[in-house]
Amino acid sequence: MQDTFLHKGKRKILVEYLREKIGISDENVLRAMNEVPRHLFLESIFEDFAYEDRAFPILAKQTISHPSTVAEQSELLHLKEKDKVLEIGTGCGYQTAVLVAMNALVYTIERQKELHDFSQKKLRDLHLRPKFQSFGDGFAGLPTFAPFDKILVTCGAEILPTELLHQLKVGGMMVIPLGKTEEQILTRFTKKSEKEFIKEEFGAYKFVPMLNNTNQ
Repeated sequence: MQDTFLHKGKRKILVEYLREKIGISDENVLRAMNEVPRHLFLESIFEDFAYEDRAFPILAKQTISHPSTVAEQSELLHLKEKDKVLEIGTGCGYQTAVLVAMNALVYTIERQKELHDFSQKKLRDLHLRPKFQSFGDGFAGLPTFAPFDKILVTCGAEILPTELLHQLKVGGMMVIPLGKTEEQILTRFTKKSEKEFIKEEFGAYKFVPMLNNTNQ
């Protein structure tokens, strides 16, 4: 697949939808969403619908999130240039690409080997390389590279993975969907001190479940 003028035009329409209908106001998020070719992360049969606000199936029985969800999660991080970001759940690499396009230093981890391999190649081909990309258990995070300015969990956790909070800098933020499989609440934790966190909730969503260990 190519990134044609037609695709770029559809991205501009998507960005205006995110701005006007969803209420995304972070220009860095909107710029990144306009730059990253979402259709290249999908199977070709979904190409014509790639810039609609829809989720689609990807490898390993997972899904790529709605563009509005990607934009909302990205905005909640309050990213600054060169922020060190840990992403749990690389998936097909689309959210990773958006974070890289926002000039973050992205460290990303994926438990599905099939998705890890796909996203690694796709991000390399698009010259949107994260700082570090790993195949491993998201619940463990990446303690070797901690602490992080921001942490983004792209899958729904039934219980709060406290190990990730330990890997967050004081003053940093973690955005994570929390709750049962049927529905999660998008939640942001701001680390005020080593033992004190501010918790904010931003509505109900449905994400694929966060699982431990790895799947070859």
